[in-house]
Amino acid sequence: MSTRPSRQKACVEGEREAAPGWRAAPPRREHPSPEPTPPASLLPFQASCVQYRLVVRDANTLQIRQLYTCLDQIQHIEWSADSLFILCALYKRGLVQVWSLEQPEWHCKIDEGSAGLVASCWSPDGRHILNTTEFHLRITVWSLCTKSVSYIKYPKACQQGVTFTRDGRYLALAERRDCKDYVSILVCSDWQLLRHFDTDTQDLAGIEWAPNGCVLAAWDSCLEYKILLYSLDGRLLSTFCAYEWSLGIKSVAWSPSSQFLAVGSYDGKVRILNHVTWKMITEFGHPATINNPKIVVYKEAEKSPPLVLGRLAFPPPRAAAGPLSSTESKYEVASVPVSLQTLKPAADRANPRIGVGALAFSPDSCFLATRSDSVPTAVWIWDIQKLRLLAVLEQLSAVRCFQWDPRQARLAICTGGSKVYLWSPAGCVSVQVPGEARTTSACASWRRSRGSAQPSGRGLTTRRTRARSGPRGSRPETSACVGRGKGAERLGAGSPTGVARRKCFACFSIARQFCEYVWYKTNFCYLK
Repeated sequence: MSTRPSRQKACVEGEREAAPGWRAAPPRREHPSPEPTPPASLLPFQASCVQYRLVVRDANTLQIRQLYTCLDQIQHIEWSADSLFILCALYKRGLVQVWSLEQPEWHCKIDEGSAGLVASCWSPDGRHILNTTEFHLRITVWSLCTKSVSYIKYPKACQQGVTFTRDGRYLALAERRDCKDYVSILVCSDWQLLRHFDTDTQDLAGIEWAPNGCVLAAWDSCLEYKILLYSLDGRLLSTFCAYEWSLGIKSVAWSPSSQFLAVGSYDGKVRILNHVTWKMITEFGHPATINNPKIVVYKEAEKSPPLVLGRLAFPPPRAAAGPLSSTESKYEVASVPVSLQTLKPAADRANPRIGVGALAFSPDSCFLATRSDSVPTAVWIWDIQKLRLLAVLEQLSAVRCFQWDPRQARLAICTGGSKVYLWSPAGCVSVQVPGEARTTSACASWRRSRGSAQPSGRGLTTRRTRARSGPRGSRPETSACVGRGKGAERLGAGSPTGVARRKCFACFSIARQFCEYVWYKTNFCYLK
């Protein structure tokens, strides 16, 4: 780790300043409260890019607020934590351009030179940029305020090699040097090394902080089942190994209370460790047949809506012309025994579709959602208080992702179709995401609250992708992301008059091709 002036190019340019040079990031402006129009820092924004152009819109009205032009095609965009800056990564040219919403004439250009660029992200404070060079030779930390440049050498290319504590004070980095794995803990305020220690792993696969920031979990590759728990000062607290001579850990998740650590493995089981002795308290299997009558099995069923000749329109509207919007979906409670659809893994191929591929705890640490890759259409809900299986949701399509509401025990599920599915202890509901035909929901995330970097749970965001209808290799239309800082909860203002049981707050494009974010109210009517 070193901090010294860099030979690489880093300049800030503006209309009044023609000569290249570096200028500190603009300070936040103070706006008088009597103004009827809220300041820019309190408004929610939506950013989208088409090739080399970056468009920033007002998320309430979708009016264009700023238009920026980058030097080449944009591969990645990301808002800072306070939504005052937006990062545009141009991986092909090894460039990063940063734009300011409060001062549109200010912008920054970072050139990694011959080292190249494969990844770029913000630090939690929103004033530092972490760039990963090609072949993971180093991570460069650029400061927008102090003009300093720091280098972090020997980062390891693994599944999850960089993790921040929830309060943003510390960074843990997986390293590989001299054919051995190490972990470095750095202080994010000055990027100085706090601790550096080696790990007893053959091939370190990932690291993750506990939510309280006191314990760091590190696990080995899939060839060996081993997970190690380290304290903040680098002391080894415990080591857990469930079995040997077989494929090992596939997924890891901390509970929000930091009291439980769920470890999913290739044998199709989830093992729960406690935070006192770091021993296993229980393990959950994923059987293909459900026989227990106390387990509620929800099965998705689709049916075409009845045709009413008197209401048919010719030609049909564009939104109703696609096959994805022609069917309705609902959940039916199946009677046990229920046999789930399983996939037979290919024994002659790498990365077989077996084991627990996804884990997520509810915000109150009372429920755990899992997905077994050998049963890709099912989501398993476990009751942590009673240590038993509570419910199983069987979808018509493979489950791509799921995420808990950060405020309550409510789970959002995406399957790549035109619907979003919600589960709570009261039941399940299927929600049709409004939008154009031939679009699919790629992922979901919960809307963030005003003045906080954490999600608020007051609305659901879905990312939708339009299926290709043109020739192969045609360029994507647009990609976008939403500002996550102050005023984000104002996205519900001015919502249109409703559809029964749901109201759409805003729709706009996101991701590589064509996607839409949709906000929903929290008062869903659940299917009993």
